[in-house]
Parts: sequence; C-alpha cells; structure tokens
Amino acid sequence: MAVELERTEQVRSKIHIKNPLLRNALSEFFGTFMLLFIGIGIVMQFILSNEKLNTWININLGWGLAIAFCVYLCSKTSGGHFNPAVSIAFLTLGKLPLKDFLVYCVVQTIGAALGSLAAFGLYYGICDHYCSNNKFILDQVNKFAGAYRTIIGSKATAACFCSFPAFHVSNTTCFFDQFAGTAILVLFVCVIIDKRNGIPAAAHPLLFGLVVMMIGTAYGMNLGYPINPARDLGPRIVTFFIYGSGVFSYHSYYFWIPVIAPLFGAVAGAWSYTFFVGAHIPEQRETTYVLVDEANQPLKLA
Repeated sequence: MAVELERTEQVRSKIHIKNPLLRNALSEFFGTFMLLFIGIGIVMQFILSNEKLNTWININLGWGLAIAFCVYLCSKTSGGHFNPAVSIAFLTLGKLPLKDFLVYCVVQTIGAALGSLAAFGLYYGICDHYCSNNKFILDQVNKFAGAYRTIIGSKATAACFCSFPAFHVSNTTCFFDQFAGTAILVLFVCVIIDKRNGIPAAAHPLLFGLVVMMIGTAYGMNLGYPINPARDLGPRIVTFFIYGSGVFSYHSYYFWIPVIAPLFGAVAGAWSYTFFVGAHIPEQRETTYVLVDEANQPLKLA
C-alpha cells in the first residue's frame, strides 16, 4: 500500500495542474461527461427496455444520484457546476469571473456531448435491435447504420439523448417550464451553499441531487426537466449526426428553449433567494464563555 501511495503521489507531482482555470475547466469537462454518461444510460435503459427495466421514479432517483456523486467528484476543484445555468448564476452573484464562465460553458457542452456519445456506444446494439422494426415510420432517408432511428413514433429513440416535447405542449409552456425548473434548482443551490444556513459542506452534493429529484417528480411531465443548457444542447449536437437536422427544426425550432430559458431562470432563482431570504438572515455571532469565581470575576487559568 505504501508503494502504491508513493506512486500516486509521484504521478500527482508530475501531472498536477497549477493554473486554477485550467484545473477547473478539466474538472467541469470530466464531471459533465460522467454526469451525461450515467444520466443518458438511465434514460436509454428506460426507453430501450419498453419501460420495463426502469420506471419514471427510477429516472428521477438515478439522475439525483448521478448529480450527487459527480458533484462529490469535483467538489474540491471547480465545485461541480456541470450546468451553464448554475455558472451564470454564480457569475451574476460575483462568485465566478466572466472568463471562467465562458470556458465552463464550452467544456460543459463538450463533456455532455461526449458523455452521451459514450452512453450510446454502450447501448448501440440494443438501440439497433429496438429500432429494427421501425421501418414503417420513416423512409430510407432516415436510415442509419442499418436501423431506423426516429424522433417521433412508437419506437422513437431520439428522446434518449435530449428533450422533445409532445405536439400538444406549446413552446411558450416549454419556455416557462425550463425557466421555473431551473429557478427552483438554483434557488435551493443558493440555500444549500449559503454559509449562514450552516449546512455542512460534505452534505452539499447529496442535497443537490435531492433537489434534482424533487424537480423531476414535480415538473418532469412536459420535457423531462433538462434544466441545463449543456445537458440538452451537447447530446442534441450528437443526435444531429444520427437523426438529421430534424432534431433542431422539431416543434418549430424548439431546441433553443432548453438552452436559453434556464439561463434566465437561474438568475431569477439565485436573486429571488437573496432578495426574499438570504439578505435578511441575521449575522451569527460567536459566543464566548468565561469562567468566573464567586465574586463574578474572571478566573485566571494557569
């Protein structure tokens, strides 16, 4: 064990990144990659098994756990944003520089895209089998690698990657759905990280996961609660090469909504906490206890 520890430290000394932005960017990339690799796998297991191996509550639980453990993964580096909406909230609160925010957005989106692609690779064979009887839905134009992969229909698989609202859900509803869901997320992130609330730092990632579970159980019906521009846009870029341009034109070019609406919702959620609660929490003063004698005089300790 001692030898292994020494080797670990030797490797650490050689590859340790001292530049904070580069270090945090690497963490945001890898953390978002892992989040989507796990999260997309959860959704694929749900859809590709005809909803037999997973249920809706399993998706909420799985994503909550994925958030919790991935934030634990990067808690000592970037803090584990994995979400441009969270990052923009921190930017407006003065907790993140503009340059860092822009870099985070890029690496989060790339990490999300590659994470979803890796999950697709593991489920490629099952997806092929699932789509094999899907020929009656689309013509040869939508044929990919010998299987028919579709955005809509009884055997649609595009929803494994990102959100596609039903036709009866308007884009206006979609916008406010993403606004509200992200506002709730960031509001409670601010509650959890506010030192005045006294929540131990070790509990933060688990609580973040529980917040995501709560949102999913309350407002997952319309879109599946992406509430994260990188989470939706990154995999959608991947689907462009699998399903075609329809992933962007679907539902009157709905794709921009889960990218833009969460940014506004995040800022609203962060500042609503500040205005309604955070700014009004009394400052905690340290209590000092002094030993006194019978004459109520302070005792001198030897």
